[in-house]
Amino acid sequence: MVVYHAGVQTVITLAAVYAQQAMGFTLRETIGLILVVNITAALGAWLFGLFQDRLGHTKSLALALLCWIAMVLIAWVARTETLFWVAANFAGLAMGASQSGARAAVAYLAKPGHQAETFGLWGVAVNCSAILGPVSYGLTTWLTNNDHRTAMLVSGLFFLIGLGLLLRVDFDRGYRDSRQAVQAPTRTKETS
Repeated sequence: MVVYHAGVQTVITLAAVYAQQAMGFTLRETIGLILVVNITAALGAWLFGLFQDRLGHTKSLALALLCWIAMVLIAWVARTETLFWVAANFAGLAMGASQSGARAAVAYLAKPGHQAETFGLWGVAVNCSAILGPVSYGLTTWLTNNDHRTAMLVSGLFFLIGLGLLLRVDFDRGYRDSRQAVQAPTRTKETS
């Protein structure tokens, strides 16, 4: 989850820059775009929340990552404001879905009695991804002479790699292992 969060953090951090630099949005249009994306994110969190229990963690997060990948590709090819608005709304849906889905997955895998530690560690990892993603975007724009479209495409690699790693996670086994760790008796050394 940390890998694809680097892509999420990149989009959150640099959406306004991309809209203005690559698409020529004015400040007013960019503010409107961000407002609409936040509304779509709330809708995405709600919709995916309805289906996550039925689909399971892997499928629901994979679906959210596919939305992210679609968003990156649409934003990359977008030359009109209309197509970019489509990409932005994909980003909103994916943002709500992936963030709520990730929290649910972390809670599912957390060992009972250790949820705070688990979420704390996850929070640190996500904060590190908040550095990795935007830095990679900035480095790409620097290396490509300010080409924001290429930087957006490179950011999409975080979603692809994250999807590949996600498909290797066995959530049910992780859940069972976290519960067995709680039920296993602890051994104490007898002192003589």
